[in-house]
Amino acid sequence: MYINNNIIKFMLTLVALTVLPDLHAQQDPQYTHYMYNTMSVNPAYAGQRDVLSVTGLYRTQWVGIDGAPESGSLGIHSPLNDDRIGVGLNVVTDALGPATESFVDANVSYTIPVNARGLEFSFGVKLGAHQLKTDWTKGRFRTLTDPTFNDNINVLSPTVGAGLYLHSDRWYLGASIPNFITTEHYDDVEESIATERINFYFIGGYVFHINTALKLKPSFFVKAVSGAPLIADLSANFLYQDKLNLGLAYRWDDSISALLGFQVTDGLYLGYSYDLTTTGLGNYNSGTHEILLRFELQQVGRLISPRFF
Repeated sequence: MYINNNIIKFMLTLVALTVLPDLHAQQDPQYTHYMYNTMSVNPAYAGQRDVLSVTGLYRTQWVGIDGAPESGSLGIHSPLNDDRIGVGLNVVTDALGPATESFVDANVSYTIPVNARGLEFSFGVKLGAHQLKTDWTKGRFRTLTDPTFNDNINVLSPTVGAGLYLHSDRWYLGASIPNFITTEHYDDVEESIATERINFYFIGGYVFHINTALKLKPSFFVKAVSGAPLIADLSANFLYQDKLNLGLAYRWDDSISALLGFQVTDGLYLGYSYDLTTTGLGNYNSGTHEILLRFELQQVGRLISPRFF
């Protein structure tokens, strides 16, 4: 069964209507390796690697500043037997100052072929839970007499998200809302507990085959939420001989990054990135480090997806 090109128009319209100038940045954990950790930002990606794929990521941000963000994620996903349905599980922890946030989400996607040339459209949903815990004995706060700081907080909330993902063997475009339900989070600027607004995520990329040995993939990741600055990640990654990955990235008005990765075996990929802060905060930290490890279990008679995403 095929669907017509109206899906493409729908995806582009969704981006145009949602990313407006007055929308601002996300409150969720951020990753430099978003292009290799896609299910964490879009549930419709579950199963898109065509094999059982396990991705682990660790990020320590603004090294040298006490209470700076520290994040870890583990994602496992795979297609089912008919390849139309993908399932996955994503676990994320994010520590910032006195607060620790944890997410556990189950992801399900369904894929429909758009045309005979390999274009496919996927939609996905995720259901899970979010936990916010605070320990006010960590660090100093501006208003120690504020009742907010008298008792530690331990709040458990449900999460419901959805995403759309359109791709061929050369490019991809996705849009998602990680959580429709507003939850509480720690605001490090106000040093208080605030209500988290709905975030909007947009991803995209294109693979250029420069020659038989070299590929180039520019990509973007836009995160928007009302009431905070818009965050846009732009990156360009070179893949040599399907083994060595070198890349540069720029997070708008925030940092520049260098990425290095190597396909150790057919099923094992190891990646590292270093972010250099470009704002005034860069005077007080020595940068951000991120490590990614992806393991994929090849099935008998099935090759690991050759796509560069």
